Amino acid sequence: MNGKRILLVIGGGIAAYKSCELIRLIRKAGGDVTCVLTRSGAEFVTPMTLAALSEAEVYTSLWDLKNETEMGHIQLSREADLIVVCPATADLMAKMAAGIADDLATTLLLATDTQVMAVPAMNVRMWEHEATKRNVAQLRTDGVIVLNPDEGAMACGEYGEGRLPEPEAVFAEIEDRLSGASPEHSQPLLGKRVVITAGPTHEPIDPVRYIANRSSGRQGFAIAGALARLGAAVSLISGPVSLETPRGVKRVDVETALEMEAAVNKALPADVAILVAAVADWRAEASPRKIKKGETGGPPELNLTENPDILAGLAAHDQRPGLLIGFAAETDKVVGHAKAKLDRKGCDWIIANDVSGDVMGGTNNSVHVITAQGVESWEQLPKREVARRLAERIAETLA
Repeated sequence: MNGKRILLVIGGGIAAYKSCELIRLIRKAGGDVTCVLTRSGAEFVTPMTLAALSEAEVYTSLWDLKNETEMGHIQLSREADLIVVCPATADLMAKMAAGIADDLATTLLLATDTQVMAVPAMNVRMWEHEATKRNVAQLRTDGVIVLNPDEGAMACGEYGEGRLPEPEAVFAEIEDRLSGASPEHSQPLLGKRVVITAGPTHEPIDPVRYIANRSSGRQGFAIAGALARLGAAVSLISGPVSLETPRGVKRVDVETALEMEAAVNKALPADVAILVAAVADWRAEASPRKIKKGETGGPPELNLTENPDILAGLAAHDQRPGLLIGFAAETDKVVGHAKAKLDRKGCDWIIANDVSGDVMGGTNNSVHVITAQGVESWEQLPKREVARRLAERIAETLA
């Protein structure tokens, strides 16, 4: 995102408040944001708020004489690397589809030759109306990237499709477009089924304590989202984490290794399985009540049992996925240990990473892709970029 310029058009709707967080994410990643606020959008967020977050002038009127003497609206629309309409209301998309230019936002959208992305947000009945369906179809035919809204509870009290996607999801779409990823209509993994595990497992010691690993789940969730954007039907088996489910991903929440193994087996058959989760190697014989300090005369003795090896189990399964990928979190001899794991587990690829720093819980990762053909080492990247590269490599392999 460094140096990339986003022109953000903010339509009128309660979801306009989410544009503030979107600006923050873009700025944090090194991008520049210029805001165009519609008259109805200004009923929900103020120009001062947007200016403070974007650290740039906010434009609201077509009749700014200083800028219009230099055809400012034309310049605004053509200086950007991407134009994002968020939220894109039913009214704003109708004007875009019809080529109406009656204010600054619609005029610059008609005058631009820059890629436009629309992020719809509206009442479920409006989204399902035939007029909106026609307008969305027309915009996509015209080359506009129109995202699908999320399903959920709405400010109006109804439930259904029409919610604006969370800012993190919109930001991920922006990153994909600016990185040259496949456009939305190009989905090389359409029809492919993928199972992914992510996060830690919690193995109870008693009702309040457990054995766990430090995994945040971020890398696995990012991979799930990247594969879904390429068209795959993704089942994400997640240990206990507080992350938003990626758009288009079916999520199953589990706690223990035994529950994760059962959920993975239930999700079969699959074309690809990617086991990113940091599964606890052992589980304890859990006490039904809290173990009180001092009641055992010292530290309590834990009777540990080895947990199932989900990766090795899948490799030997009668419904073994065609492409089986494991992860190896190491603190020393990263590649050497990962090569041994590849041979021992019977999988196709191992993605190895050095977790001696802040990788577990952090936002960046540096990985080695290890296959029977050799080792490919990637530089340190944001986990979302690691996910995108891995998803594209999987698509190429399946092709």
